Amino acid sequence: MMKDSIIQRREFLKSTAAVGTGLVILPSGVLSGANAPSNKLNVALIGVGGRGRAHYNCAAGENVVALCDVDEKALAKAAEKFPRAEHYVDWRKCLDQKGIDAVICSTTDHTHAFIANWALNRDMHVYCEKPLGNCVNEVRVVRDNWLKKKHKLATQVGTQRHAIPNFNRVRELLMDGVIGEITDVYAWGNRKIPKPGYLPAAGDPPPHLHYDLWIGPSPWHPYNPAYFRGCLAWNPYWDFGTGQIGDMGSHVMDLAWNGMDTTLPTTVQAKGDPFNPDVTPVKLESHFDMPAGDWHGPLRLHWYQGGAMPGSPRRGLVNLEAIGHGVMWKGSLGHLIADFSSRIILPWPKKGQDADLTYYKGRKEEDLIPKIDGFQKEWVDAAKGDLKTSCDFEYSGNAIETMLLGLVAYRVGKNINYDGANGRVTNSSEANSLLSREYRPEWTLHG
Repeated sequence: MMKDSIIQRREFLKSTAAVGTGLVILPSGVLSGANAPSNKLNVALIGVGGRGRAHYNCAAGENVVALCDVDEKALAKAAEKFPRAEHYVDWRKCLDQKGIDAVICSTTDHTHAFIANWALNRDMHVYCEKPLGNCVNEVRVVRDNWLKKKHKLATQVGTQRHAIPNFNRVRELLMDGVIGEITDVYAWGNRKIPKPGYLPAAGDPPPHLHYDLWIGPSPWHPYNPAYFRGCLAWNPYWDFGTGQIGDMGSHVMDLAWNGMDTTLPTTVQAKGDPFNPDVTPVKLESHFDMPAGDWHGPLRLHWYQGGAMPGSPRRGLVNLEAIGHGVMWKGSLGHLIADFSSRIILPWPKKGQDADLTYYKGRKEEDLIPKIDGFQKEWVDAAKGDLKTSCDFEYSGNAIETMLLGLVAYRVGKNINYDGANGRVTNSSEANSLLSREYRPEWTLHG
């Protein structure tokens, strides 16, 4: 009878009358919306140690029904917080548990796209830590899957700094013309984490660690405990991560991406450290020709890392290297420079004008972009309501696809032309082959 009741409610929501109510149906069959604030999501936490712990407080307000981690010690610790949840070491089995409405993925980068796509295939809302994928194809598969289901599923990529009010203030300044017409956007990060190559075998994994599941879809590499000393211990390796592109690069590019409205690049060029088949480059710069947006024309986007830096504006007036992770927008009337929480405006008037900013009219308080009341909470509220989030799989997918194309151009050592509509490089078969990666036979992106 309960099953029949759920089916009847789902059929009800398909009717014209139901659509008019603004209600949303969760995958488990629970009605939710503005008139039902007490409804709770049945949440699965996949990856419960490290970054996963950052989601405990938000998840505690919902029904945590499943915990999954390849480390049984981390799993046991999480169970102290969520004693009623089922336990798994294999996320594939976790996602087949009945009644899960939503998934929070905090695993290693090379499994993000797999977990996100499998969850979408089961009609689950997804919060996925950055980056959304480790190659262009993974990002496109997940984004395209969600776009077909955006009318019923809420997604969010974990660039949580997006909730800092400065992100909104920077966007408003740029949209309202404080530096005129934008021509270039420069983003950079200063981390330097050199690695010589994959680590040598160092004995057997401890019994509480399911190392084969940690390797997951990536090519096999022997166990070494040094891989398990935080995300920066494994992130630089091609088979496990994308280096600074997927780490702080995702956060910095989010600040840049939020300050423009564009899609995917048409051309990409990059250069950096000599190519290492094991390890992503420390020093890298990549440059992208970006299409026009609703409020700006075509522009050039630039990314720098590991010691590469853009030139300082106005003959070194600002020491950009003192800003460890930042973005600079160049416009026809000056520069805007920002880090995550602060900003600087450098007027650069046209000849014959004064740098008095009289042309700029600030917004009234009621016209400001609304504040995000908790980044994870925004996703939870969206899953129960209008499905809208700040960093959904389209917005964040486009940003990381662009960054990953920079790595492709770096690896082939030539400028590439990109057809974003079809996801293909039009002038290099070698570059096309690098848009995807190979997986071990027992792993599939499409489960």
